[in-house]
Amino acid sequence: MITVENLQYTYTRATIPAVKNLNFTIEQGEIFGFLGPSGAGKSTTQKLLIRMLTGYEGKASVFGKDLDRWGSDYYERIGVSFELPNHFLKLTAIENLAYFGSLYKRASHSPQELLKMVGLSNDGDLLVSQYSKGMKNRLTVARALTHSPELLFLDEPTAGLDPMNARRIKELIKAQQNAGKTIFLTTHDMTVADALCDRVAFIVDGEIKLIDAPKRLKLQHGSPTVRVEYLHNGDSRPVEQEFALPDLGQNGFVNLIRLHPVQTIHTQEATLEDVFIQITGRSLS
Repeated sequence: MITVENLQYTYTRATIPAVKNLNFTIEQGEIFGFLGPSGAGKSTTQKLLIRMLTGYEGKASVFGKDLDRWGSDYYERIGVSFELPNHFLKLTAIENLAYFGSLYKRASHSPQELLKMVGLSNDGDLLVSQYSKGMKNRLTVARALTHSPELLFLDEPTAGLDPMNARRIKELIKAQQNAGKTIFLTTHDMTVADALCDRVAFIVDGEIKLIDAPKRLKLQHGSPTVRVEYLHNGDSRPVEQEFALPDLGQNGFVNLIRLHPVQTIHTQEATLEDVFIQITGRSLS
């Protein structure tokens, strides 16, 4: 779906490239995550791939065609959700979606359908100026789906959302994948990347440090142990003990859970943020 080779871009008047020699591919139907702190080059890469920025070095192709050879028909096939909402504030949500839908040759979803997808069914007649930041962000996601695009570019799609609405948007993204769509997701939220992405790229200072599946990364960089919290001899405070994962049948783990009331059992799997820090030496904040 997307192939990038030695992609590099330097902003006007800048001396250091914002992205440096990026190489990656994204397969059809994949959710591919760019994971990194603010200023790492995530949004710049997205802007290059949606043709908001030109004049790059290297090669990029989308749908098997060089990026610089696409015309306006490109936007009939992609949908974009920006991190910073950009709506007409003096129009209602329904009017915004109707207007943007009219720009496409074929709007697959009505404004009411789109609002329902993002949990704004009861707020369609409100002026967008009355929306909270989280509501505007959800409206941005809805707008990206207007024409049922094959390829979605989502920049921090859960930013500013409460847990319930963040879950709604994550479920919507998964539903788009299940419908055969490909998704390029940029985020600094490792829980979002972990929940959604088939593969992630760690990007810092404009450079990709690593690309792999979240599950594989966590297994490779986690501790192969099991931590058990249990009550010992009637004590009210739990005792912690760790056991080597490969030897659970021989190292006393079975006897412990047979003889003592167990409160919790956890494998010591690394989080994506743990792995990111190990690999890059940087935090995601």
